[in-house]
Amino acid sequence: MTDVHVLSAARLVREIRDGDRSPVVVVDALLDRIEARNDRTNAFVTVTADRARAAAREAGRAVEEGRSLGPLHGVPVAVKDLDDVAGVRTTFGSRLFEDDVADEDDEFVRRLEAAGAIVVGKTNTPEFGLGCTTDNLVVGPTGTPFDPSRIAGGSSGGAAAALADRLVPLAQGSDTGGSIRTPASCCGVFGLKPSFGRVPRMNRPNAFADHTPFSHTGPMARTVADAALMLDVMAGPDPGDPFSLPSDDADYVAATERPVDGMRVAYSPDLGIYPVEPAVREVVDEAVGALADAGATVERADPDVDCERGDVLDAFYAFAKVRWESLFDHLEEQGLDPRGADREKLRPVTVETILESDPVTTREYKRADVTRTTVYEGVVDLLREYDLLVTPTLGVEPFPHGEHPTEVDGVAVEPLRGWLLTQPFNFSGHPVGAVPAGLSADGLPVGMQVVGRRHADADVLAASAAVERERPWADDYPA
Repeated sequence: MTDVHVLSAARLVREIRDGDRSPVVVVDALLDRIEARNDRTNAFVTVTADRARAAAREAGRAVEEGRSLGPLHGVPVAVKDLDDVAGVRTTFGSRLFEDDVADEDDEFVRRLEAAGAIVVGKTNTPEFGLGCTTDNLVVGPTGTPFDPSRIAGGSSGGAAAALADRLVPLAQGSDTGGSIRTPASCCGVFGLKPSFGRVPRMNRPNAFADHTPFSHTGPMARTVADAALMLDVMAGPDPGDPFSLPSDDADYVAATERPVDGMRVAYSPDLGIYPVEPAVREVVDEAVGALADAGATVERADPDVDCERGDVLDAFYAFAKVRWESLFDHLEEQGLDPRGADREKLRPVTVETILESDPVTTREYKRADVTRTTVYEGVVDLLREYDLLVTPTLGVEPFPHGEHPTEVDGVAVEPLRGWLLTQPFNFSGHPVGAVPAGLSADGLPVGMQVVGRRHADADVLAASAAVERERPWADDYPA
């Protein structure tokens, strides 16, 4: 019988429903694997073994008794440690919350568990999710399973590493500047940044915080079909989220089986403004050909964003710093003192980025909105002519822990975020699939973004699945 850890979520669902595999056996096998291998990548912060085993026993009884089973019945899933699972600690990657236990489930967790999924633990993230690499003072850095001495990306780095090391078949991520797509690229897994509002987010006390820049919650998996299965469960409106979208009545799993014949695809190897290392460009140049092989028309075209990459990053920082300052205000309202007595508990990069940087003026904030508008128009105008836009996710391969690129292809870049091609789509809110493009000559994963028209999540899944069929990546994961 095939080992549990290599199976897709879809196959686990079928085998559990048919009685061929017990949820208890599935959960036990993956918990054993996490215990044996988590030290290698540091993917998990907290493992909920007792809770997961109890849920697995109940899932097994449901099968035996012939009860109605949900679409994820018995399937283990990991939750990012920025989000709440009732009775489980949420550290936010910060020593300020190292022992903080959540009272309630986040809405997407309720939906996953109602569909039968079993939470096996919380995955690592940088402090408060503020970073493109996953490291913190609670448990330390997370590495890509392809080379644990190198970054897994961030901020959903623990989720991506857990998937690529086959510790779980499904994981949840979130994305405000590339936090699903960056780790997906670094770990060779698939992630979806859904359309803004497709998966509701219940931010409190500020329910309106997620619009600038757009923040998304989405599925991550080793196969596109598994991510679609997860999205079918997570998506849908909720009145508690003022930005949640009405249902589009899409069958996301069925979308992964759709042909892409007749689709027009714009391929931009650098979005017209970003430097990309030749090792990355070579892999993506070849991978985009999979869409042509599947029947789509692929043409070279760049969005006219009408600004420089430095303008995009400046605008992102203007938005993000205001949001981060608001976070610190909320911490103070909770009785913490991040600007004073608790400052020493914060990572130095958090202090430098928020506390030691110049405040953003209202004029700078509104000028950033103008930059955001030009980026939005450039993407929208291109997607009037094409169904999809494909571009690299990152300009670099995963790099060693503690290092940040200062140059990409000989061009000076801002070390913390200047090597990402992800932020424009947090300005625009378009759905983006983070697709494994292949391995570089050094055996490191490279990713590419498949960007769809507004609200066309099903098109993104269809194209991503077409790439997977033409260039399967299942055998790329380390043994």
